[in-house]
Amino acid sequence: MKAVIMAGGEGTRLRPLTCGIPKPMVPVGNLPVIEHTINHLKKYNITEAAVTMAYCPTVITDYFGDGQLWGMNITYYTEHTPLGTGGSVKNTEDFLEDTFIIISGDALTNIDIDKAVAFHKEKKSKATLVLKKASIPLEYGVVITDENGKIIRFLEKPSWGEVFSDTINTGIYILEPEVLDYYNKGDNFDFSKDLFPKLLCDDVPMYGYISEEYWNDIGDLRVYNEVNYDVLHGKIKLSNKYKELSAGIWVGENTVIEDGCNIIPPVYIGSNCRIKKGTLISQSIIGDNCELGSNCSIKRSILWKNCDLSPNVHCRGTVICNNVIIKNSVQIYEGTVIGSETNILSGVVIKPDIKIWPDKTIEEDAIVNQNLVWGSKAAKSLFGFRDISGEINTELTPEFSSKLGSAFGSMFKEDSKIVISTDESNASAVLKESIISGILSTGIKLIDIEKAAMPINRYAVRFYNADGGIHIRRDLNPDNSNKVHIEFINSKGINIDRNTERKIENIFARGDFKRCNADSIKDVLKINNFAEFYIQNAVNKLKNLSKISARKFKLVIGSKSELTLFLAATFFESIGCSVEADFNYAKTVPYNEYISFTAEQVVKKGADMGAALSEDGENVVIIDHQGKIMDNNKYTTLASLLALKSGAVSKLVVPYTATRKIEKMAAKYKTSVIRTKSVPSEVMKEMISSNSEKEKESLQYLLHYDAIRGTGYIIDYLIGEGITLAELMSELPELFMEKQEVKCDWKHKGRVIREIIEKNKEKKL
Repeated sequence: MKAVIMAGGEGTRLRPLTCGIPKPMVPVGNLPVIEHTINHLKKYNITEAAVTMAYCPTVITDYFGDGQLWGMNITYYTEHTPLGTGGSVKNTEDFLEDTFIIISGDALTNIDIDKAVAFHKEKKSKATLVLKKASIPLEYGVVITDENGKIIRFLEKPSWGEVFSDTINTGIYILEPEVLDYYNKGDNFDFSKDLFPKLLCDDVPMYGYISEEYWNDIGDLRVYNEVNYDVLHGKIKLSNKYKELSAGIWVGENTVIEDGCNIIPPVYIGSNCRIKKGTLISQSIIGDNCELGSNCSIKRSILWKNCDLSPNVHCRGTVICNNVIIKNSVQIYEGTVIGSETNILSGVVIKPDIKIWPDKTIEEDAIVNQNLVWGSKAAKSLFGFRDISGEINTELTPEFSSKLGSAFGSMFKEDSKIVISTDESNASAVLKESIISGILSTGIKLIDIEKAAMPINRYAVRFYNADGGIHIRRDLNPDNSNKVHIEFINSKGINIDRNTERKIENIFARGDFKRCNADSIKDVLKINNFAEFYIQNAVNKLKNLSKISARKFKLVIGSKSELTLFLAATFFESIGCSVEADFNYAKTVPYNEYISFTAEQVVKKGADMGAALSEDGENVVIIDHQGKIMDNNKYTTLASLLALKSGAVSKLVVPYTATRKIEKMAAKYKTSVIRTKSVPSEVMKEMISSNSEKEKESLQYLLHYDAIRGTGYIIDYLIGEGITLAELMSELPELFMEKQEVKCDWKHKGRVIREIIEKNKEKKL
């Protein structure tokens, strides 16, 4: 059997470790992680391997050559343009003849390859994915298999709202060559996003082999440390070139440890090292050719090759890359990473969680409390379900917000423009100014439409042909009064997708911000009355203004946001409605209470309809003249019915969670239904792309993500047809939904949902 080792990773989240070397070459237990992969393949008599490369390929080829020193015949394939995981393997097809294994060069594992291959052959599988159980599966693809191991569903790198299993894809595959025939050589495609869904759709035999052995993907600095300590503590057994002098103390050739040193296991010390008297080394890995001066103290740290530490250096939980010189009495604290070729002079103190890029010189007695040259503390995941949120001045500080603005701005070209807005709160305004400073520092132009609701920001992005937008709002729930939400949208005015979120997170984590010179900093274009323009445009879109005015359609509205309520009242009065708006009660009570209050007011005032608008202005709860509240499921069905009746949609878009009755409704109008993930970005994307109208926004989108204009359309339709809301609702199919809430820690969510699916496999889920 032959192997394909994927070694093209740039490792941006591992920087500064990967400044100048590809991710598979970072050392684990003093050997490049890809070397452990090669040794593992050799253990199972796999002696021919293709290595796919992209970033710094010569680092790999110079180290391994033809592979003969490792008993391996290695053929190299370099991508000059990105081909994706699948495309890079397709590029090696002249090397492949029969069943082959794909394995990552930047993950550490000791899976039993023989057992996995036997499983593949027993099942007569065309594609077998090696799977593992993981309590927090956000960084991986999640998979569901049936009782025979056949894969029935998977999703690449889900958000928490999409996690349906704790069984993850390790990226180790056993494949038959013909599965690559779906694509041509040179095509850019991924296994998980492109090829495997096609195999699943075509019912090609695809199975999941669940491994109980060790596997860990070295995705970021936290995991890099974790993997090295797993090696130290024997959680995975790897071959090494050192002798065990005593229990847990492994030392290479020609290393001298002077008398009076205190070595506390487990410890790896490389070859040709010199450890001088009085030095303490505890639970650490020391690379080859290192010299540690007298009375140093190294705890829970990883030193790469050729490091030179003068006396009295203290390291705690530190990673120090190749060829670093550290002078007398330097103190380096937990979570710090020192890039290669750095020179740290005497008396320096480096505070926790600092990253120093390669080739820096730090002057004597300096106190380093920020990253050099860029950045901030690395964060693995900034985004939640749809935005970034946190407590004002604790989690979301002005400093954090400025860096967040820099990260977002760094994604765009210099002539790009971004729309920014806030709600009415001072907390949002403070963070907005900090975000603005960060964006301006990248040379991007800003359009500030000032106070607005979320749909107005989306509209402004489309109107100004902007490249993206940011809206900041304070949470108005009494229990979360210090919480602020920061929401990002793309050039189409819809929420950014998970891939874009990850790009922002990666730029933020590594602090690799784009910076411009003074002449390139743009003015902020302030638009003082854009909300009025939005309202007037919305008014002009309706067809039955004179009928609404003549009818004196009476409407009761409520919202926890005073700004959203004011904008809504202005719009509905502009189209001729008689509006009753409460500006006080909703502020002080939970969401459900003010909806009930609005329903009571509809009946009390003898109104035709009620509308309770969400604080961001996107969603609405509709109430008929009898005070009946339309829940989310009914509203989705109503919005679908109106879209079908309008004749403006070629395809109806709803999330997977919507009732199956919608398919029956659509069939009557000879319209197909597209179901999407529940995250707003996916629903919006499909609604916009499925739009058959000439406008940039569809009726489906307005009804679901613009509460003011969507409600206006409903009123316009009712008046045009001469019917009441209750009569329109009577056309809806009868809906049934049972809900039950189970308290569950996030880390158990994948396992719990997987077990629910497995126990209900006979049901349509």
